[in-house]
Amino acid sequence: MTERRPATDAEAKALASALRLRIMRICVRKPHTNKEIAAILGRDPASVLHHTRTLVRTGFLEAQEERRGARGAREIPYLTTHKSWHLETPAMDRPMVDAFLEELALVPEAQAEGTRMALRLPPPQMEEFRTRLKDLLDEFAARPDDPAAPAWSLFMVLHSDPNRP
Repeated sequence: MTERRPATDAEAKALASALRLRIMRICVRKPHTNKEIAAILGRDPASVLHHTRTLVRTGFLEAQEERRGARGAREIPYLTTHKSWHLETPAMDRPMVDAFLEELALVPEAQAEGTRMALRLPPPQMEEFRTRLKDLLDEFAARPDDPAAPAWSLFMVLHSDPNRP
């Protein structure tokens, strides 16, 4: 299981934005320039640049080798560092849900699978469940990307059930 450390205040603040989380997802496997990120998000490049710089400053994005654009302009592509995978950041729960919902709204219904389940397990079994889930996610996160394969996204939340006291 991947050991996660608590996020610093600056890291937690950087991740407390659905837009920044979406920027990181866009740059997770392929570097993109600020202009490309803004186009994918349908946002103004100037406002996206502020968020991109925040992610670079806090180590979540890394500038790649500078390149020249179509008109000779200087372009800097950015790639995620995967640093967020190694952090405990409870403060980003709401932004993570918001980012997920924004992305899910862009996916055709036939391309999304969902499930929901209720559990009532004694503490040792619940801990085993959590550990096995984390181990499975860590295993697949560590596998190399296949650029020819379709890209998928997964969002999971485990929470106490307020409907079943």
